[in-house]
Amino acid sequence: MAAAAFFSCHYSTSLLTSRPNHPTISKTRNTFLNHQKSSLLYHFSPRQQKGTTFSQQCTSQKHPQSTPKEEKGGSVFSLKKSAFSIALAIGLITTVPTMGYTAYGSVVNPALSDLAVLISGPPIKDPNALLRYALPINNKAIREVQKPLEDITESLKNSGSRALDSVERNAKQASRSLKQGKAMILSGIAESKKENGIELLNKLEVGLDELQKIAEEKNREAVLPKQKELLQYVGSVEEDMVDGFPYEVPEEYKSMPLLKGRAAVDMKVKVKDNPNVDECIFRIVLDGYNAPVTAGNFLDLVQRHFYDGMEIQRADGFVVQTGDPEGPAEGFIDPSTEKPRTVPLEIMVDGEKAPVYGETLEELGLYKAQTKLPFNAFGTMAMARDEFEDNSASSQVFWLLKESELTPSQANILDGRYAVFGYVTENEDFLADLKVGDVITSMQVVSGLDNLVNPTYKIAG
Repeated sequence: MAAAAFFSCHYSTSLLTSRPNHPTISKTRNTFLNHQKSSLLYHFSPRQQKGTTFSQQCTSQKHPQSTPKEEKGGSVFSLKKSAFSIALAIGLITTVPTMGYTAYGSVVNPALSDLAVLISGPPIKDPNALLRYALPINNKAIREVQKPLEDITESLKNSGSRALDSVERNAKQASRSLKQGKAMILSGIAESKKENGIELLNKLEVGLDELQKIAEEKNREAVLPKQKELLQYVGSVEEDMVDGFPYEVPEEYKSMPLLKGRAAVDMKVKVKDNPNVDECIFRIVLDGYNAPVTAGNFLDLVQRHFYDGMEIQRADGFVVQTGDPEGPAEGFIDPSTEKPRTVPLEIMVDGEKAPVYGETLEELGLYKAQTKLPFNAFGTMAMARDEFEDNSASSQVFWLLKESELTPSQANILDGRYAVFGYVTENEDFLADLKVGDVITSMQVVSGLDNLVNPTYKIAG
């Protein structure tokens, strides 16, 4: 298997054991289950019970299911009393997403026509695209350049010359949009970053011409590398449009570690007892624009080397999870206070200027709201927490092993219930090869550390 970009996945073997802290699967009420048949006996839950291990054969293919974290003596992410999750499971199996049940089984005005609108069109599954769309900008011109470039991925699914003809149309459309909207794009770039933005746009313009030539010459192998390069230019231009941090964090969380922007972390994992994969480095991009408290907490823990040497504690085909430290504590104990550090549930709703804190979107009655960071991508990263305690997250994190065709944004039990704060953007496919007992040899910040404010890792003790 070839390693992606600057990451490596080596081949070899070995095995350990791990403690689970993650979403779990739990049985639901018999009356509801009898009605829905035995194939739906289980539903998702985010936290795994200590002392339990999950065994499942790992493959290098993406699995359609995954979950978050468990607690001692019971499931945490498991919405164990949730008829809602069973209804969603029905949707997953029948390919018809169902909504309208709360976690406690009450009906909440199901509106399938509205749901159909919410999930119309193919879901955005690419983590880099999700991160681009999650930036706090409003510049239509740059989005009109971005969209046809992203559509090239779909164009290449066509066979023969049709694929390259479609790519050529995509390239021409993006080039035309860039020329027509260049002035508007430039006007949206922060003054302090204008010079860099101009340089990026010039590179983008040249690159689009090169992409057209690649398509005209029917050089299919060269399309994806060029697409990736051009989208990196687009993403960088869009990041240059963000001038400072766009809102104030609530007073009660201002003194916590906060990530006011983006950061990238490399997670190196030693894979055991797998003849195909020995070691992998996963690039994780953290989004502090939409989850500053959650992402800041995690980055602070990375700098404390909290996760170094920790085992993977759950790997069941639905999620990969870790973060439960040795000992009785289920989260991080701050040595300066000798008390657990917890973070609030933090959800950014699309169209809002700041996240909502402390309550799920369901509890707020926002049943149709779209989350800015949805559980759409394979490798979506979120915080595990106690099922019935919204503000109980600390150090346990999970990565979702699914794509969103059957469970698009807002048609699953995760969006709006668990705080997403980043995506695995490189080598995410190899998450499916991880299993309980594999070891995180290190996590290292590779960029964005200067966006972390109130870092506690600098405090001795």
